[in-house]
Formats: sequence, C-alpha cells, structure tokens
Amino acid sequence: MSGEYILKSSGDKFMFNLRSGNHQIILTSQRYASKASAQGGIESVKKNSPDDARYGRLIAKDGSHYFHLTATNGEIIGSSEMYTTAAARDKGIESVKTNGPTAPVQDET
Repeated sequence: MSGEYILKSSGDKFMFNLRSGNHQIILTSQRYASKASAQGGIESVKKNSPDDARYGRLIAKDGSHYFHLTATNGEIIGSSEMYTTAAARDKGIESVKTNGPTAPVQDET
C-alpha cells in the first residue's frame, strides 16, 4: 500500500498532509494563501524528500522527537508529529523518504 498527499482547504487557506500506506500522517505542511502554492509545496516535498540532508532532527522542550523537511533554500516545507523516541522519529523520516517522491495527490479542496 502506498502513501498519498491529501490537499485540503480551510477557509481561504490551503495545506496538505503526506500519509503513509497505513494512513498515518507522516508530514504536515504550513498553511498557504493559494492552492497553487500548496501544490508547489507538494512538488517541493517530492523533490527534497529523498535527500537525508534536508531533514532537521529535533527535540522539543518536553523531550519529544520530531523533524522538519526543508527545501534547498532552507524554508521548512513540512513537519512531523511528535514522537516518543529518536528511533520512532527516524522511522517517520524513512517513511517520508519512501512515500514522498511518488505518492499521488488526493485533492479534497
């Protein structure tokens, strides 16, 4: 089972989630002012997700682990959920690397 991007709108803003094959959200985008910008964000994830150097591995103040995926210009294009361990976070990164480049887009706008 492969992953998918879910493109959504809320009011006048747009965002997307990348879900793994088991339907777990593995990456969430920022909110965009236009649908075209959100679609550009998806293309950026597809391009940048295979590159390990694009991932920032972080620890929150409460000790939770999470990551950001950045574009080549350094802008954050997606963030993960909070994980209890670094190993779980790293599994999330591997899932984004696997699903990100080829996942189809489901437009729910």
